[in-house]
Amino acid sequence: AVVSTQSTGDVSFKKPSFPPISKDKLKSDKTELRKVPIPPHRYTPLKENWMKLYTPIVEQLKLQVRFNVKTRTVELKTSPETADVGSIQKAADFVKAFTLGFDIDDCLALVRLDDLFLETFEIADVKTLKGDHLARAIGRIAGKGGRTKFTIENVTKTRIVLADSKIHILGSFQNMRIARTAICNLILGSPPAKVYGKMRTVASRMSERF
Repeated sequence: AVVSTQSTGDVSFKKPSFPPISKDKLKSDKTELRKVPIPPHRYTPLKENWMKLYTPIVEQLKLQVRFNVKTRTVELKTSPETADVGSIQKAADFVKAFTLGFDIDDCLALVRLDDLFLETFEIADVKTLKGDHLARAIGRIAGKGGRTKFTIENVTKTRIVLADSKIHILGSFQNMRIARTAICNLILGSPPAKVYGKMRTVASRMSERF
């Protein structure tokens, strides 16, 4: 370590300076294991898309993967070939996104890009609604034929899954924030036209900034 000396008044002390750690040193000898539970309604899609899930996890992230039939979980494990420390977390997020109902091609972005995240919240977190009021709020978010949801997705470059009263968003941090604000405004009763206007203004400001 490189050491620089600083003095404060009469006392002088040594300030350590450490060089960055290489990837090889970050790799631990311990094998890491992650388990992602699969809900019953996702068994069939998992079976149909297994090779699409398996290929990027094994070939790109260099991990080992299997579906445990007894525990109904997808088990992910690091191997000696695993190069990146964060690979197992990426793979876990990838499988988790698929179990939440996102399209397999959208989930693949979690493996390929670094700045993508998953967020889940419930309508009750925004406003306590029951019965018909809750159904109307879900209807406002989806829109006629899913139009409102598609508009929010396209403007904010995110992907949204409506699962009963739960809302799952996949995207970059800034884009997720814009989408979340739009959804919250719809839950609170704002008319879609007003929400679109605000959302487009914020999204255009964001694109100008970058």
